[in-house]
Amino acid sequence: MACRIARIAVSSAIYSIDKPYDYLVPEALADKAVPGVRVLVPFANGNRKSEGIILSVTDKSEYAKLKCILTVLDDAPVLTAEQIQLAYFMRDRFFCTVFDAVKAMLPAGLWFTDDGKRRVNDKTCEMARLAVPPEDASVIADNKRRKSPQQSSLLDLLCSFEALPVRELLSFTGASRQSLTALVKSELVELYSREVFRRPARYDGEVQPLPVLNAEQSTAYDGLKKLSDSGKASAALLFGVTGSGKTSVYIHLIRDVLDRGRSAILLVPEIALTPQMLNTFSSHFGDDVAVLHSSLSAGERYDEWKRIRSGRARLVIGTRSAVFAPVSGLGVIIIDEEQEETYKSENSPRYNARDIAKYRCARANCLLLMGSATPDIVSRYSAFTGRYNYFELNARYNDMALPSVRIVDMKKELRSGNAGDISSVLRDEIEDNLSRGEQSILFINRRGANRLVSCGECGFVYKCPNCSVSLTYHSTKKRLLCHYCGFSRRIDEFCPECGGILRHIGTGTQKVEEELRELFPDISVLRMDTDTVLPAGSHEKLFEKFRNENINVMVGTQMVTKGLNFENVTLVGVISADQSLYSGDYRAAERTFSLITQVVGRSGRGEKPGRAVIQTFTPANETINQAAAQDYDAFFRSEIEMRRIQNTPPFCRHIAVTASGMDEVLVFKACMFIRDLVRSAVGGDRSVTVLGPAPLPVVKVNNRFRYRDYICCDDSAAIRGIVSGALIACSTDKRFKGVTVYADNDPLE
Repeated sequence: MACRIARIAVSSAIYSIDKPYDYLVPEALADKAVPGVRVLVPFANGNRKSEGIILSVTDKSEYAKLKCILTVLDDAPVLTAEQIQLAYFMRDRFFCTVFDAVKAMLPAGLWFTDDGKRRVNDKTCEMARLAVPPEDASVIADNKRRKSPQQSSLLDLLCSFEALPVRELLSFTGASRQSLTALVKSELVELYSREVFRRPARYDGEVQPLPVLNAEQSTAYDGLKKLSDSGKASAALLFGVTGSGKTSVYIHLIRDVLDRGRSAILLVPEIALTPQMLNTFSSHFGDDVAVLHSSLSAGERYDEWKRIRSGRARLVIGTRSAVFAPVSGLGVIIIDEEQEETYKSENSPRYNARDIAKYRCARANCLLLMGSATPDIVSRYSAFTGRYNYFELNARYNDMALPSVRIVDMKKELRSGNAGDISSVLRDEIEDNLSRGEQSILFINRRGANRLVSCGECGFVYKCPNCSVSLTYHSTKKRLLCHYCGFSRRIDEFCPECGGILRHIGTGTQKVEEELRELFPDISVLRMDTDTVLPAGSHEKLFEKFRNENINVMVGTQMVTKGLNFENVTLVGVISADQSLYSGDYRAAERTFSLITQVVGRSGRGEKPGRAVIQTFTPANETINQAAAQDYDAFFRSEIEMRRIQNTPPFCRHIAVTASGMDEVLVFKACMFIRDLVRSAVGGDRSVTVLGPAPLPVVKVNNRFRYRDYICCDDSAAIRGIVSGALIACSTDKRFKGVTVYADNDPLE
């Protein structure tokens, strides 16, 4: 019998030595060792046990001596052939190992602990059913009614059901376990285990009819349906102003896909939006819906993954990682609010969900639909040049006008004696809302109370000892906190350097909340930021509290800017519109426009007209005025010309190579080494520009210094190969021991 060779991705193989490793398949494991199952193998010189996953099986190897697989960990493949190909794609595209890509695809509950036990086991329920025909059981129950009333009750109840959980059976009848055991011994009843799924909270009412589409929505839906029905890979961008009813178009398109026997994936940018989306879609699609996001327990996430893989759920709703859902017969992937940065992973593998979605749709010959009121500039340019199909929803679904917007010059507020964070205009608007019983949302994209605390006499500033940032003051805990490493300390009464008076500078959500309570002592205020939503499920609880208890004002960071639909919200205030404009990143204007446009769109989504107040120190700024006018086309025209001049995406691709380590000089030298290697490899190719080394905006985090090279280039496998070679050369060079290097496509910072 010919030897079988398994090609395996090994978890212990770092990027510089990552490749499929050949192992012999013992004859005893031949039936189990198939592509897609995980195995234990000896690895490296010490033959330490390492987990791996079989990528393929063959009968040939270029190596004479091979080690043997120790054991097979799975009873059935956990990856399909398509997912294995996706892992290869991710390695080539995102500079990660194949095993890192596999770990991103599978739920945490499926992995094993160090002692070889599964992190999450299948949940089962003990069931009872009749072992004799119901007619016979009914006669026996009558005969037992006097001497064994409990056994009689158990048999009577089971006559009415095919099977019942043992716990419910005993609870309903009041019978003891001993009575049930007696029936089992008499072979009248049999017990068995049935798998049950741990399910997150979901809509459990009656299935609702599909929403009625207006003329504009119908036009968009008809065009998208035509693309979906074509059986060819295609991509489309659906632009719709806030409140235009993009979700209704999604629902009709998904219904069509499911009716054709296919599956659908819907991605949302924030965990906070998942319960709302789940409730909406479950009301139309019932148990066909599964949800995947990081706030689920390990058991819930694992069981939802199993429901998807088995075909019990054909519509998957979730955040970034849901793009890997193991659906069969993929018919459409929809990315809602496609411009959001949360679709980009900042940990290995550093993938963008849009890229994974494009790959999966191309392989499945199906439609990729991206929707937004503020599309990503790169996506809009792809639609402008004809690479994507383009559809528009230019009016709100309820025919209400977009919110009226006022821009307030905060310099004038200061000159008039108002040094607070809430302008006189916004204060009057809030007061007006309170008198009418309507709700307001205030947005400021910084948590805490004050950005920094300094001494007005000597200039001392509290800084993090581990990171190159100032400590943020949190008034609720009365402590200074680093938002990068978590370091915290108490604040002094006076300056620790000179004993001078400490000044609190900058504004965060806590300070805005405090100022609101001072201006309006009797109002109810709810704060939404990372400090208040840490527990799992707390997003949903806070939003429900805001809706059900008619809280007067919600103050929040960017988690309140998108996807929320509160009909009684008629006022939105943007506290510091300038905050994200001057960061130095080429996407600063795009981020600012998107945040302002999205949060303004939370107002007036019901029958009452909405309004918004934008507070800024630069009221003439073009981006702020375009956002106030909700004029995306004007913003796109000006921004795309700036991108063309700067030679930034979509006119080139940015690959960032980052080095980090404890020794700043060594980190800098590692970046110079990589820069010189890449420059040498590209030679005189003028389409490639290599810049750096440059420090990151926050150069030190957790006592590790961070520097970066930028490669501005076309998106090509050749350039990625050069960058990959430079990474491997640096990580294997003993001069740079202690320095970590990695590459990232179009990084967020």
